[in-house]
Amino acid sequence: MSRDHAQSAETPFLELLARGASADAYEQPVLLARAEGGPADRIDALERAKHLALRVRSELEGRRRREAELSALFETAHDLAGLRDLDAVLRAIVQRARSLLGTDVAYLSLHDPERGDTYMRVTEGSVAARFQQLRLGMGEGLGGLVAQTARPYVTDDYFKDARFQHTGTIDAGVRDEGLVAILGVPLMLGHHVIGVLFAADRRARVFEREQIALLGSFAALASAAIDTANLLAETRSALAGLERANEIIRDRSGVIERASDVHDRLAELVLRGGGVHDVAAAVSQVLDGTVEFTDAAAAPEYALEASRADGHVVRHKDDWIAAVAAGDELFGALVLRGHPGLDPVDQLTLERAAMVTSLLLLARRSAAEAEQRVRGELLDDLLDARDRDPRLLDDRARRLHADLSAAHVVLVARLDATAADADQEAVARRRLWAAASHLAATRHGLAAARDGGTVLLLPLEDGDEATDLARRTARHLGRAVHEAVTVGASAPVRDLAARPDAVAAAHTEAGRCLDALRLLGRCGDGAAAEDFGFLGLLLAGDQNVPGFVERTIGQVVAYDERRGTELVRTLDAYFSCGMSPARTKEALHVHVNTVAQRLERVGRLLGEDWQSPERALEIQLALKLHRLSAPTRR
Repeated sequence: MSRDHAQSAETPFLELLARGASADAYEQPVLLARAEGGPADRIDALERAKHLALRVRSELEGRRRREAELSALFETAHDLAGLRDLDAVLRAIVQRARSLLGTDVAYLSLHDPERGDTYMRVTEGSVAARFQQLRLGMGEGLGGLVAQTARPYVTDDYFKDARFQHTGTIDAGVRDEGLVAILGVPLMLGHHVIGVLFAADRRARVFEREQIALLGSFAALASAAIDTANLLAETRSALAGLERANEIIRDRSGVIERASDVHDRLAELVLRGGGVHDVAAAVSQVLDGTVEFTDAAAAPEYALEASRADGHVVRHKDDWIAAVAAGDELFGALVLRGHPGLDPVDQLTLERAAMVTSLLLLARRSAAEAEQRVRGELLDDLLDARDRDPRLLDDRARRLHADLSAAHVVLVARLDATAADADQEAVARRRLWAAASHLAATRHGLAAARDGGTVLLLPLEDGDEATDLARRTARHLGRAVHEAVTVGASAPVRDLAARPDAVAAAHTEAGRCLDALRLLGRCGDGAAAEDFGFLGLLLAGDQNVPGFVERTIGQVVAYDERRGTELVRTLDAYFSCGMSPARTKEALHVHVNTVAQRLERVGRLLGEDWQSPERALEIQLALKLHRLSAPTRR
C-alpha cells in the first residue's frame, strides 16, 4: 500500500478529530467505503486509521479530563485564597465534584459538636426534602462509618451493603432520593474528622481509584476552607477587640500589614508557579527573620508532631516549627529560627505559609507523577510495537526530552528479596518503579512497570558499555530502595522510532540476561547479554546451575578448597590449550610433570573417562559456569 493511499485513509479521521466527533462517527468512513465496494487494501487502511484515531481521541479525552480536574482544583484553591463566603466556597466545591465525577448527586455534611452527629450542609442535585434534612449519628449509614473511621468508603449498592449500620430514618431518606452507589471521603482538620464529602449515583456504579483520590482532594480543600473561615472568624473577633482599644490597634497595625503583605506575596507565588524555597524567602522578609524548609527527619521530632497534631506552630527553644502536611502525609516543616517572641498574627502567617507549601508540594508531585505515567506509556507502546508512526513516536519522545535516534540500552530490573505478603511486595515494587522513573527522567530515558519489575530505556553515552550501565543502574536502584536489585541489559539498539520491534527484542534479550544472573546466584549485580554469549540462552529456563556444576566438577573444586591446589585452573588451561600437556605447562609456567600429576589427580577424582568427548564437553561447560558465577570485582 502506497504512502499516499495511507494518508488518504487518515484524512476523514483527522477531520473527525478536529471537530470533536463522537466515537460512533468513526465507523462511518469504513462503512461508506464498504458500501461503495472499495478495494480491500483501502478498507484495511481505513480500519487501521480508525483504531489509531480512536486511541488519539481517547488520549485527548483523558488529557482534557485531567486538565479539567486540575483546573477545578486550582479554581477552588483560588476561591479559598479569596474566601469571603464559606457557603459559596463549599457550594462551588460540591458542584465541581459532582460535575467532574459525573454523578447524579453530591453533598457535604459537617460535624455538630453540640449534638455529637453530622448534618447536611450543602447538597447538589438532590430532589428529596427528607434526604436534605438527614442527620447521621456516629457509625450510622455510610457517612457515619466514614466519620467514625476517618477513611474513605464506597458502596456500589447501598441497601445490600452490611458494613455499616442501617437505620430506618437514613434508609428512608436515601430511598426517597433514589441513591444506589455512594462514595464518601472524610473532611479532616489535623487528625479530627469535621465532616464528610459524598458523591452518589441513582444506579449501580464502581468508583475508580482516581475518582476517589479526586474527591479526596476536594475534601482537603473543603477542610481548608472551613479552617480558613474559622481562622477569619477568630481574626475578626480579634479585630473587634482591637477596635475597643486604640493603643492595641496601633501596636498591632504593623503586624496586620505584614499579614496582608505575606498573603499577597503567597498568592502571587502560587499564581506564577513559585517553589517551596520561594515561600520561605517571602515569609522571611515579612517576619524579619530566617525561615527555612527542612525535611521531617531534620526537624525536632516532638515539636513537629505537636504542630502536625493541632495544626498550629509550636515553639522549640528559640525557634518556631510549623508542620508542612497534607492529610496523613508529612512533608517536612517551616522553621523560623532565632525568634523567641512571635506575635499571634505572625504565628498565623507562618501556619498559612506551611499550608501553601504543602499545596505546592502536592502540585509538584502530581506533575511528576503525570510525567512518569507519560514516560511509561511511551515505553509500553515501544515494547508492544503498537504505534509504528516514527514521526509521532519522535514527537512524543521530544516532549519528554528523549532522543530515540541515539543508541539506547533496554534494562530489566527486579527486586531479589521476597516480601512477607502481597501488600509489602506491592509497596516494594512501587518504590522500585519510582526510583527507576526518577533515574529515567534525569537521564532523558523512559521507564515503565512491567511483569513484576521495571523496564528502563536509557541512552548509552559515548565510550560507555551496556555492562557498565547495567552495573551502575543496579547499584543506583539498590541504594534508592535499600534492597538488592538485579539488572539485565540488552545490546545497544538504535533508531527506535523507525524500528519499534527492536525494543521488544531487546527487552526479551535483557530478560534472558536477568534470568542468567539470578540462576548464577549473582543477585544484586548487573550484566549485559554480551557477557554470556550462547550461555545466556541455556540459562534462560529453570535449570539448576549450581547442581550441574556440583555434579560435574564439584569434587575438583572441593579438593582445591581443602588442599589449596590449582586443579580447576589446570583444567581450564588444559582445555584452552587443546588438551595438550606441553602447551598447558607453558600457559601455567610449570613443569610438564606437574601438569601430568595434576591431571592424574583429576582423573582419580572424576573417573577414567573424564577426557571422553561427552564428558569433556560437560566439564568445559561446568568450568565456564563456575567461572561466571564467581563474584565480580567492581
